[in-house]
Amino acid sequence: MGNHVEKLTHLSYEEVPTADPNGCDTEDDGPRIGVSYIFSTDDDELEDNGGIDKDQGQEEKHYDKRNELECAVFRREECIYEKSAKTVDMGTYSPENLLNKCKPGDLVEFVATGQYPHWVVYVGDFQVVHLHRAEIKNSFLTDASQDRRGRIVNDLYKLKPLNPEVVVQNAMEQVGLKDRELSWRNSECFAAWCKFGKREFKIGGEIRIGKQPYRLKIQLSEKKAHVLEFQSLEDLIMEKRRNDQTGRAVVIQELASHLNCVEEFRNDHFTN
Repeated sequence: MGNHVEKLTHLSYEEVPTADPNGCDTEDDGPRIGVSYIFSTDDDELEDNGGIDKDQGQEEKHYDKRNELECAVFRREECIYEKSAKTVDMGTYSPENLLNKCKPGDLVEFVATGQYPHWVVYVGDFQVVHLHRAEIKNSFLTDASQDRRGRIVNDLYKLKPLNPEVVVQNAMEQVGLKDRELSWRNSECFAAWCKFGKREFKIGGEIRIGKQPYRLKIQLSEKKAHVLEFQSLEDLIMEKRRNDQTGRAVVIQELASHLNCVEEFRNDHFTN
């Protein structure tokens, strides 16, 4: 690397050592960890409008919830996050309709096909606080949406929330922070920190040593899942958001290709 800090990420699951494809915790000593994003920056903060200038009167961005990837996050044996149509309402609403549903302290996620989800904290009076383009901003909800549909996501993380007043205070006290003053890699980590107050959502909030305590379980079908392991919640969230941006169909295709390669390697290994 020399004096340069490289962006650590990956393009597909073919480059990532993973856990058992069926979601079982095998006893072998092979690598099963997910990619580490130690020097990587995320995502929706860098691709405002997907690189397209916003026109006045632009139509609402497309989003197909059928292409949404269901998943769960475990800290050791405890489920701390779950996105499934069976457990939460995954329906989305226009920004105008969301204004009638939001209460101060709510977390809102804006989504659009091919884009990273953008998370905000609703603070009342039609306004939100969010991390956007390397700055904590106080914006109107309709402006922060950038024509994306959204939903309230208070129940995705299975952590004990702070009182709504404290959530709003946490968010408002960070307004104006930017660049190197920031302690969060993306809008989701910032919003979740405001809501739950956990240092694990902050940059460097956990030491990346020893056995990976976090598991990302990706639901491929009703009976089939794939698991990645991570040393920090921060890294796991980065990977989860990459999957959100890519979409269910592409992720499953990547995994199918990767697992077929693994199976072919095993067959060749045992044959020889």
